[in-house]
Amino acid sequence: MGSEPPSPPAVVEEGGEEEEEELSGGEEVDSRAAPGRGSLLTRHPCSRTWWSPGTACCPFTTCVLSIHYLGKKFVGDLLCDGKIRWVETGQIFNSPSAWATHCKRLVNPAKKSGCGWASVRYRGQKLVQYKTSWLHKYQPSGEMSLASEGEDEEMAEDEEEEGKASVPTEDRNRKGKPEQHEISLVQRRGDRERVPVRYCTLGTRDSARDPHTLVELSAFSAINRFQPFNVAVSSNVLLLMDFHCHLTSSEVVGYLGGRWDTNTQLLTVLRAFPCRTRLADRDSAPAVEEEICQNLFMRGLSLVGWYHSHPRGPALPSLQDIDSQMDHQLRLQGSNNGFQPCLGIICGPYYHGNQGVASTITPFWVVPPPEQRPNDYGIPVAVEVTYVQDNFLTSDVLNEMMLLVEFYRGAPDLVQFSQLWSPDTTVLDKIKGSLSGHAPKDQAYSQILEHVYTQLSNAR
Repeated sequence: MGSEPPSPPAVVEEGGEEEEEELSGGEEVDSRAAPGRGSLLTRHPCSRTWWSPGTACCPFTTCVLSIHYLGKKFVGDLLCDGKIRWVETGQIFNSPSAWATHCKRLVNPAKKSGCGWASVRYRGQKLVQYKTSWLHKYQPSGEMSLASEGEDEEMAEDEEEEGKASVPTEDRNRKGKPEQHEISLVQRRGDRERVPVRYCTLGTRDSARDPHTLVELSAFSAINRFQPFNVAVSSNVLLLMDFHCHLTSSEVVGYLGGRWDTNTQLLTVLRAFPCRTRLADRDSAPAVEEEICQNLFMRGLSLVGWYHSHPRGPALPSLQDIDSQMDHQLRLQGSNNGFQPCLGIICGPYYHGNQGVASTITPFWVVPPPEQRPNDYGIPVAVEVTYVQDNFLTSDVLNEMMLLVEFYRGAPDLVQFSQLWSPDTTVLDKIKGSLSGHAPKDQAYSQILEHVYTQLSNAR
């Protein structure tokens, strides 16, 4: 979604064994591969064939191949010669493993290989499953000997990594089964509150450290830096985001649309796009993200960031959030071969350390660790933001609020709006008070929102 066209697609050659392919091998331009519309919502992957080009893949099949890794999704096109075109950049890969290794290294630079059979999915199903079925049907005696010995190890390794890190891209909020227990909004005495730590106490990455550890934000000045961009956020963005985060006791996520002006170095956030899906729902997430991509495109907006909630905790990034933000920054910057910031926002609606009824909203960015300490965590820094009051509540924001009410209607983790937030304030009153801080100039908005609040009261 950058203003500059991406560079011509490069063909990534295979070299040596499949799992240790050289990604910097010879490159050549393939004139058939038109670069796709890149975005943080990585949408297009592909795979090499053991199916024939005479079927669904000729002249090529779009969006049928995907990689899910550490909460990120990569999608691409399957070309008629069996090569893979990654739509975000237009790069062409000669095999599933070359593409899988490249994508995984974007998320995890320490990743050494990415077995294509175990990592790439064709129409949602892993290639190794197709391979096993084919071998069972046509070469039953050679099934075990032909299967890659690294596939089981690769899948086990990915599953272990997925357990250690989760990312909010297609990662968050799902319509499926929520957590078995409902989380009370009121902080109980027995609850253990997560105490944020200072960044200087973290040191080198440690796999034994709790990835949910919260980290205090640093100031740019504290690390001898200047904030490299300015940010302006629309009040309607805050209102919709705050509303979304208030609806459920589960964590939610969404994306931010806007524009980046390279001349003024101003990032303008104009629209929030809540993900109406549940955490880790791999089935519905692609469709939700595709809808958001289409909405961004139709409005002429670029993807400029993301938000998520810490329902009952401080609005500070965890170690997972820091890694996720850094990943988003690198990917968004790489979509147009030029610098474009990616804004992260955390919203804490029900933390009892908040002042009054208003949610705590924390914009942040991550500065890479020093080059001499590449294994350290990125440095989370507070971003100074100018909040711009909109003139009125737009119809699409109102419509999105109603869609969210319908999505969470009857869910076990839907907040009980009649519950007391404080001795003299219900949760519904708390929501109204928090949203009033993002009110547009037109005072008629309060009458419009009353309809939404009525629907909330009936949502149980």
